[in-house]
Amino acid sequence: MKLLNKKNLLLLTLFISFHSIASNHDPFEDFNRTIWAFNEFLDNNIAKPTAEIYTSITPQFIEHGVTNFFRNLNELDNAANQLLQGRPILALNDFSRFIVNSTIGIAGFIDVGSNIGLERHDEDFGQTLGYWGVSTGPFLMLPILGPSTPRDLAGQSVSSVLGGTFAIEETEARLALTALDALETRARYLDVETLIIGDRYSFIRDSYMQYQEFETSNGEDLVDDFVEDMDDFLLDE
Repeated sequence: MKLLNKKNLLLLTLFISFHSIASNHDPFEDFNRTIWAFNEFLDNNIAKPTAEIYTSITPQFIEHGVTNFFRNLNELDNAANQLLQGRPILALNDFSRFIVNSTIGIAGFIDVGSNIGLERHDEDFGQTLGYWGVSTGPFLMLPILGPSTPRDLAGQSVSSVLGGTFAIEETEARLALTALDALETRARYLDVETLIIGDRYSFIRDSYMQYQEFETSNGEDLVDDFVEDMDDFLLDE
């Protein structure tokens, strides 16, 4: 039986702990729900069935390797944003992870960095904008791309330049990697979606907005003994 990865269960914990004011950030709810319905149609008929086939036929160690590969591609983005947020030691940690995992870890398929004590982080330019005091803005549901905010959109435009796939010149190879990245991401969320309660749109919106705030503050605003107690339990498998 697969366990929820740390990010997914943390998102759920945040929703349960802080479910309250996120709806105030959704002035375009009617339009967002229309886009949500369109995305749900695509997901139910294309993305989810494909992800289920992927997880059913792919050996678990290959799934882990693919996940590690794409996480490794983001390490340069992580390192750059650590610097922009005034954390050079963490930037060095993330850059070192990229070097170690790209070489000894066979292009990132093996997370050697974590095994030698280099902690993995998730940073992007949207978080950096939040660190600089830029507000998230209203909740947006984008076609195909899913939940976002104006700040997150601006951040993604910068982080995409620092992402590993951007540097691939061959269009077909870049598109293939992007598609595989999307498939791997959808497969990881197969577990957490079974825990969605109530109105799916509201759940996703509130969870997303609260998780953005958590990421911006690097967890400093969250005091939750449950998360701390689960550190040894949460696995990416």
